[in-house]
Amino acid sequence: MNKLLEIKDLHATAGEKEILKGLNITVNKGEIHVIMGPNGAGKSTLANVILNNPEYKKTSGEIDFEGENINNLSTDKIAQKGIFMSFQSPEEIPGISSFNFLKVAKNKIENKPVKVFELKDTVNKFAEELNMNSKLIERNLNVGFSGGEKKKNEILQMLVLNPKLAILDETDSGLDIDAVKAVSKGINMYASKENAVIIITHNMRILEDLKVGYAHILMDGKIVKTGSAELVKEIEENGFSKYKEAGIKNENTSRRSK
Repeated sequence: MNKLLEIKDLHATAGEKEILKGLNITVNKGEIHVIMGPNGAGKSTLANVILNNPEYKKTSGEIDFEGENINNLSTDKIAQKGIFMSFQSPEEIPGISSFNFLKVAKNKIENKPVKVFELKDTVNKFAEELNMNSKLIERNLNVGFSGGEKKKNEILQMLVLNPKLAILDETDSGLDIDAVKAVSKGINMYASKENAVIIITHNMRILEDLKVGYAHILMDGKIVKTGSAELVKEIEENGFSKYKEAGIKNENTSRRSK
């Protein structure tokens, strides 16, 4: 079965406010998807709802992963099934090193103790590929890391844990050109016919070196347009104004029909 993620008519709230308003998307193995949209459209909400972040509430709709409904699973269980999320602002976690964090996560995913020396070799290899100081791996997770180091560390985690689906939420925000290229390189190293990537971004630079299969525009809690990588170029040149105007027209039409 090639279908990894299928979301059908998803509605979700943050507090009392409805953010997702009937969102649909399907992601298959071997695909790289990009989700774009203006601030407040619901991009980060979608990522958090997929992982069942308790700060958000699904009010209706279905999220299926590999044919199984994961609506009611805990965040930990969803991660164990093979969904990884890279955050906009990775948290600092004193008291646990980046390496020990990876060791614990790897143990949970594989449901058996990992071989420490093999894991260290793997971590060091990927750190070198990302042009990342290997000494950071022994430090407390993200504590004192620069913005670029935190984002590279997230990509390192993705490579080591090798999930079935990686959701990268603004992983490129605030990065210089060299760091963006390192993140892009990490995504290319990870992407294969057996997994899939969802990239949520405002920054088109990260997409220059990636083979994007599908691009989606998210407006007011719904995906209003899906296309090829050409859609990314269109948005880069013209912005979202055309789709905002279309959304306003549709909303006015809907109100008049009630």
